Amino acid sequence: METNEKLREQIFEIIKNQLRDNDPPETKITFDRLRKQGFDDFQTRQMIGQCLAVELFNIIKFGKSYDNEQYIKNLIALPKESYD
Repeated sequence: METNEKLREQIFEIIKNQLRDNDPPETKITFDRLRKQGFDDFQTRQMIGQCLAVELFNIIKFGKSYDNEQYIKNLIALPKESYD
């Protein structure tokens, strides 16, 4: 299995947990909104995963703290790809 596939599986697991726990609630709101806009399950999880990956990258690469407000801002912007 490629590294990218393993990483995607882990990110999708985080999204699954966020949806299950409704934490943050914006993940479920965004998921439902994107599905209503015609994106399939995989596409929707992939877009949400991109928002999550931005936060993970900032933590790993720059040693920043997780920024939930920025994560939510990026979720709200979907499907536009304007990640800060």
